[in-house]
Amino acid sequence: MQLQQLLEAMIAYMGGDARRIQHFIKVHALAQLLGRQEQLNERTQFILEAAALTHDIGIKNGEAKFGAGKCSGKTQELEGPPAAAELLAKLGFAPDVCERVCYLIGHHHTYINIDGMDYQILVEADFLVNFYEDGMSKEAIQTACGRIFKTASGIRLCRQMFGI
Repeated sequence: MQLQQLLEAMIAYMGGDARRIQHFIKVHALAQLLGRQEQLNERTQFILEAAALTHDIGIKNGEAKFGAGKCSGKTQELEGPPAAAELLAKLGFAPDVCERVCYLIGHHHTYINIDGMDYQILVEADFLVNFYEDGMSKEAIQTACGRIFKTASGIRLCRQMFGI
C-alpha cells in the first residue's frame, strides 16, 4: 500500500513531466523484477522499490536552481535526499527505510563502492532504462554492462534486451 501511495505521490510531484514519470515507472518495474529474480528479502525489496520510484526526485529542485536540462547526476544526488526524506516522512515510511532510500538516491550516480543488493539493482535498472532512452550503441551498452552490472539477472536481462 505504501508503494502505491508513493507512486501516486511521485506522479503528482513530477506532474507535467511525462518523460520523467515514464522513466521512474520503468526503472521501478525493472528493479522490482531484478529484485525478485535475485530473491531479495522483503525489507530490501521494499527499500529497492521505494528508491526506484524516487531515484530522480532531485531533478525538479536541481533544474529549479540551475535551469532546465542543467541538473547533473551529482546535483541529483545532492538535491534528491532532502526532497525524498520529506515525501517519505509525509507518507509514513519508517525512519530506517527512509534513511536507506535517501542513501540510495544520494549515490545512484556513483558506481564505485556499491554496498548492497538494493544499490546494485537500482543502478542496473536505471542503466537498462537509460540505455534505451539515450539510444546507446550496442558497443557502449556491452561495455557498460561489463563494467557496472554484477547480478546474474541484470546481466541476463541486459543481454536479452539489447541482443549483446
